[in-house]
Amino acid sequence: MTETLTDELTPSRGFRSQAAPDRLMRRLLGVTTPRGDSGAGAQRAFRASVIISAVRCTITYVLVPVLLPLLALSGWLAAPIGIALCIVAAVNGIVSLRRFWSAEHPKRWLYAAFLAVVFVILGIALVSDLSRLGGLA
Repeated sequence: MTETLTDELTPSRGFRSQAAPDRLMRRLLGVTTPRGDSGAGAQRAFRASVIISAVRCTITYVLVPVLLPLLALSGWLAAPIGIALCIVAAVNGIVSLRRFWSAEHPKRWLYAAFLAVVFVILGIALVSDLSRLGGLA
């Protein structure tokens, strides 16, 4: 009995923080073991996520409104491109968030908050694109 209680109280997986919010976030993200790296992979994933979001914004808000009306394709081509880019940006954001948490990056909560804002913006863009396609009433 004491052995089980001791095992539950000690950090068995090697994470630095065993606070309840950290454990909950690791459970939500499916992070089970800490990574031994210094967070370099998390930083690379973050940069890739930001670059993909920048490309998505450039295509959605600069190229599509300017170039596609000239080609008369904006009605049926802009929304699928926007949807695909939103999905890629969201998946890459989740991958980078998992890397931040598995690396125990010191700024993991700040990045999680930043990514929450990004997901809200991506959600709004996704709803807009789906309504343009007629997928939402």
